[in-house]
Amino acid sequence: CVPANQERFADGKLVTVQFHPSAQVVMTAGHDRSLSLFQVDGIRNPRIQSIYLESFPIYKACFSVDGEQVIATGTHHRMFFVYDMMSGSIIPIQKVRGVEERFLRSFEISPDGSFMLVTGTSGYLYLLSMKTKELINTMKVNGRCTASAFTPDSSKIYSYSKEGEVFIWDVRSRKCLHKFEDEGSLEGKCIAVSKNNQYVACGSTSGVVNLYTTDVCLKENHPKPVKAIMNLVTSATCVTFNPTTEILAAASSETDEAVKLV
Repeated sequence: CVPANQERFADGKLVTVQFHPSAQVVMTAGHDRSLSLFQVDGIRNPRIQSIYLESFPIYKACFSVDGEQVIATGTHHRMFFVYDMMSGSIIPIQKVRGVEERFLRSFEISPDGSFMLVTGTSGYLYLLSMKTKELINTMKVNGRCTASAFTPDSSKIYSYSKEGEVFIWDVRSRKCLHKFEDEGSLEGKCIAVSKNNQYVACGSTSGVVNLYTTDVCLKENHPKPVKAIMNLVTSATCVTFNPTTEILAAASSETDEAVKLV
């Protein structure tokens, strides 16, 4: 196959590559302050559009669930951008009222498309409405939150702390339902919940990825992993399940080609 972005390679590190939820389109975004969309035909992969965000190196970009918007956060900014795919307009969200953070970087969008969860510093989590981009509520974990994941039905949030604890939140009441310790975790890095809500995967700095069943996570404080995946030798920075929950991908951005499929 030809490179998906061959019509416009980035000038800097790419931080996001994502397929559109319904169209044959792929998005790339990165430190060169640009976001590009390509039509994926496998032959030429023509570029549809590139958007340049002045002095805004992108930290993360993500399609909304309906595919009509792209949300982009910067590496050192408290504001973020919303790109409206329908109108072609770029909307800057200068400040979210009630969110007192120097930078807004890491975020997740709920599978039902209703919420945007922003990870703050000092353990704060901000639940925003996807429709209005306004703050609904704030939650707080002990220590520092490094990663969060919604359950497939968007009813719960799993938040992984730097100290290796996982907090489970109820989205409607914003209350903490339960917390458990990730076995042997020195420092939490990434977390994923499978599409059928059967498994939770936790990746830590040691490179170990622990796989748990969700029912055990909701009951026990020190659950035993179904499997501990030891194949990565550097910090596990990304875990994700395939749509049918048959494969778990674990990767480390700290060394080349450190991607394992389980």
